[in-house]
Amino acid sequence: MPDTLINQPAAFDRTVFFVSDGTGITAETFGHAVLTQFSLRFRQVRLPFIDDLDKAHHAANKINEAFEQEGKRPIIFSTLVKGDLSQIIRNTKCMYMDLIQTFVGPLEQELEVKSTHTIGRSHNIANSEEYKNRIEAINYSLIHDDGQSHKNLSTADVILVGVSRSGKTPTSLFLAMQYGIKAANYPLIPEDFERGKFPSALLTYKSKIFGLSITPERLSEIRNERRPGSKYSSLANCRFEINEAEAMMKREGIRWLSSTTKSIEEISSTILQEVKLEKRVY
Repeated sequence: MPDTLINQPAAFDRTVFFVSDGTGITAETFGHAVLTQFSLRFRQVRLPFIDDLDKAHHAANKINEAFEQEGKRPIIFSTLVKGDLSQIIRNTKCMYMDLIQTFVGPLEQELEVKSTHTIGRSHNIANSEEYKNRIEAINYSLIHDDGQSHKNLSTADVILVGVSRSGKTPTSLFLAMQYGIKAANYPLIPEDFERGKFPSALLTYKSKIFGLSITPERLSEIRNERRPGSKYSSLANCRFEINEAEAMMKREGIRWLSSTTKSIEEISSTILQEVKLEKRVY
């Protein structure tokens, strides 16, 4: 079974394995949050779908090989549910961090209920209402990407506005995929600046609008990757568009933030809080 290398720099301080009986997303997300607290370089390896003894032994061999080659114990972030599989990995030459038992045991005591110990339960939602909502939200965001459609804006949870390449599309899709939020997005263009106001189709849903901005320098850099040397990418044009867009949002009382130094996760969390949207998918 091949493992997936997430990041393998030329030199690193320690190898980290994310071991899971499912996709490994939970272990990886938690592990990344912890690792960012250390100013070290990590070789990060994902070992997903470790759901039987053979795969567990294969993963254990890889972990031990890393120890032999590097002379340092690999760090393991594990979300293995089954005790026998977990024990095989725990017995390797590693620092083992069990993300399931760390929390399940205390919760069983508090809730006075035994956990199901079901493999892959967090992602086993193909037939659930939450999964259907997520797919519906993704389809909605794709249809309403970049102002392609004004239909059914009444059913949007949020409408993102901003100049081209300010981060609207990735934020819309992240909200849809992660939280099941129906996010439309609309680009602000020179015609909007000439009128000095948002298109009337959007103003009907003003309470749902949230704006994204960006510094002109960063915008010019991003646009030059797409259309180098064009007026569209020039710093002067980027300054003009940003100034006009921010002035328009201020006039209309639209909430907005700069995406320049923020991750999609940070932008999305701010939008959820400001627009008071409920997280629908976990």
